[in-house]
Amino acid sequence: MMLHIPEVLTRDEVAYIRGKLEKAHWQDGRSSAGPQAAGVKSNAQLPHDAPEAAELSGLVEAALRRHPLFVSAAIPHIILTPRFNAYEVGAQFGNHIDGALQNDVGRGIVARTDISTTLFLCEVDEYDGGELIVEDTYGAHEVKLPAGDAILYPSTSLHRVEPVTRGVRLASFLWCQSRVRDEAHRRMLFELDMTVLKLRSEQGDTPEVVSLTGLYHNLLRQWAG
Repeated sequence: MMLHIPEVLTRDEVAYIRGKLEKAHWQDGRSSAGPQAAGVKSNAQLPHDAPEAAELSGLVEAALRRHPLFVSAAIPHIILTPRFNAYEVGAQFGNHIDGALQNDVGRGIVARTDISTTLFLCEVDEYDGGELIVEDTYGAHEVKLPAGDAILYPSTSLHRVEPVTRGVRLASFLWCQSRVRDEAHRRMLFELDMTVLKLRSEQGDTPEVVSLTGLYHNLLRQWAG
């Protein structure tokens, strides 16, 4: 399931993060890539121990945790520390699949990657190229969102970032280990949750809505690991 999550960050939050990133010292993005990904990766990345990293990562994680769409879709168990990257003219990241396990150096943990998230920090007219392309059984999906918006997609997906031809593309990216490992189960739970919320807003807590709510929690109880 791919999901566009609007307005994760406010305009002020985006401006604050960008102000910090503009003064930051970046490193070669290949330093954090596996052997296969490193061969197709050409971008810059904020070091995990950079002075700005902890504060900015905390802002992004807190914003995601309070966004109901993200919580409903991801059902997060572990949100790995958000990272930041920059694509200048000519930079790109070829086709790859994210590693199944990611080491969060700052927290000293290793987590399974069920869900990948990219949070855009530049407006779409500030740069050309740089589209995120995610491939699944239905084809290739092109993603380029307004600053402050995020895209959530399965970490099992083949994906890439097209070459930037003008401007700079700034983004935050992260992985999440969900409490529900199976992607199809997460999709069904999300659709059921959205249906319950819609019915509840229209009809209130009718017996049918209460029954569907119980079904949601019983399925979550059965599928959560």
